[in-house]
Parts: sequence; structure tokens; C-alpha cells
Amino acid sequence: MSFRINPNSQVPALSDPSSKEASNHKEESGLQLSTETRVLDLEKGGDTSAVDYLARANWLRAAVLGANDGLVSVASLMIGVGAVNQTAKAMLVSGLAGLVAGACSMAIGEFVSVYAQYDIEVAQMEKKNTEGGREVSEEEKETLPSPLQAAGASALAFALGGVLPLLAGGFIRSWGVRVGVVCGMTSVGLAGFGAAGGFLGGAPMSKSAIRVLVGGWLAMLLTYGVLRLFGLAFKMQMSSA
Repeated sequence: MSFRINPNSQVPALSDPSSKEASNHKEESGLQLSTETRVLDLEKGGDTSAVDYLARANWLRAAVLGANDGLVSVASLMIGVGAVNQTAKAMLVSGLAGLVAGACSMAIGEFVSVYAQYDIEVAQMEKKNTEGGREVSEEEKETLPSPLQAAGASALAFALGGVLPLLAGGFIRSWGVRVGVVCGMTSVGLAGFGAAGGFLGGAPMSKSAIRVLVGGWLAMLLTYGVLRLFGLAFKMQMSSA
């Protein structure tokens, strides 16, 4: 499937609502045909620099989101455990466990997801090339996302985000100072990751940073509140050392 633009066609006026509909239709069509466009560029020997740039931008945005997930997950887990156990060792061990488990979960999930996408795109290529009487080349397969690379990048991004609150407050003896440092470091990281995600996604950086920051605060507050209520309901004594 391909689209041809008539050189004699006229651009509609800005006040015409049909121009907005046509623009939206073109954007949706471009997103749906991204994979096919990438293959056609390789077949025609065209310039793929724009495609490569978009691919790198998507990788960077995914890395920022993965780091944000690691930051929120580990910080919330440490603060939640701190609601029923104020010892530094308990918060450190819980944060480390969340870091390892989260990175493994992200890697496995990303591997399965990208491998499914890889199989679908290879099947589409094979079907198309079979109709043309040729096999899928290795160059075409190299343009597809690598499941192993995606899994490794996802796990690494999660670990880099999760290690910030772990190193910032995991070794502080005072419970109040420890929680304050974890919350402060997490807030700085959330604002930075939110701004970076907004920049890569073309959205306002300030709004994106505030949105991510508020979401992270809510996650930490809810985790602390639920664990605190759980401790009170089961009459768990908060130990401190």
C-alpha cells in the first residue's frame, strides 16, 4: 500500500475544517505505515537517516520511561517498607529486592513483546517477498528491533533509575532523614525524567515534569499509606535501629 501526492493539488485554507481532518488522517497513516515505509526505503535504496533518527528518539524515550519506572518503584517500595520497619537494613534490602525483581521483570516483558513484534514483521516481509518471488534479505531483518537489545536496554534503564533512591538513602541511620533524602532525590529524578520525556516527545518540558512529579508523589504516598494501615490493622510494631 502506498500513497501518491498529486503535485497539482491545492493546499486548503487554514480556516477549512477539512484541512485539519486531512492532516490528522495523514499523521495516523504515517504511524500505521512506519514499518512498511522502513522496508520500502531499503528496497529502493533511499535515504534512511530520518527513519534512523526516529528510531533513536524512540529508544531514548523508552529508556527515560524505564528509568522513571525504576525510580518510582524502588522509592515507593523503600518508603512503604519504612512505614512498618524503620531500620535502614530493612529499607535497603527491600529497595535492592525491588531493583533486581523490577529489572528482571522489565527485561522479560520487553523481550517477549519485541520478539512478538519481530515475528509479525518477519512474517509480513516473507509474505510480501513470496509474492515477488524472492526471500527476505539479512539487511531487511537487521532493520527490525532486536529482542535482546530491547530487553537489555529496558533492564538497564530500570536499574539506573532505581539505584538513585537506593544509594541516596539506603545507608542513612536516622529514619526521618532517610525518608527525606529518598523523597528529595526521587523528586529531582522525577522532574528530570519528566522534562527529558517531554523534550523527546515534543511536549512542553515543564508540564511533563510536573505531571511525572505529581504521579510519583502519589505512588509513594499511596504505598506508604497502605502499608501503614496494614501495620496498624495487624498491630505490627515499628522497629527502629
